[in-house]
Amino acid sequence: MRLLWVPALLVLAAGCGQRPAAQPAAEGHASAHATATAEPPPVAGWTGLAALDPCTLLGPQDRSAAGVSVLGKPKSIAGDRACDWTVPGTFGVTVTLSDTDSLADLEVARKTATKTKVGTHQALQVADKKAADGTCAVLLGVGDAASVQIDVSNTGFSDTPLACRRAGTVAGLVEPKLP
Repeated sequence: MRLLWVPALLVLAAGCGQRPAAQPAAEGHASAHATATAEPPPVAGWTGLAALDPCTLLGPQDRSAAGVSVLGKPKSIAGDRACDWTVPGTFGVTVTLSDTDSLADLEVARKTATKTKVGTHQALQVADKKAADGTCAVLLGVGDAASVQIDVSNTGFSDTPLACRRAGTVAGLVEPKLP
């Protein structure tokens, strides 16, 4: 099982040009090590999530609708392809594509997850409202063996409801492009 990862520290550190130090996981969240290495683009002829580049999932109009004024930077997070957009002084969003972990394979704390649906995809919204840490994730199931994770972290680690609105907005923009 793959553990849920909300990149709050990564987003803030990325805005400062520093790589985050390993931190203990907050309750309801697990951490994973992210590297700044870019993944090669998807290979022509691949299908499903493997055919998608996470950095192309938010085009210029999508970024504008989501309040993102910067271009995404490709990353690899726990072996999965990802793209990170950091709006300095405001918030960051990371979209991670997992070709091997279904929604059911992702380990999330029940008390932080709410079942929902985004477009035609089953989803979970994950936020620890008691922690009020300004982070939220929307996890989208893609078929029986894949998922997309949208993580939002507000600068200052506050206003979890705002982080969830932002994550929901991005999920709504990304979902129509998924298989």
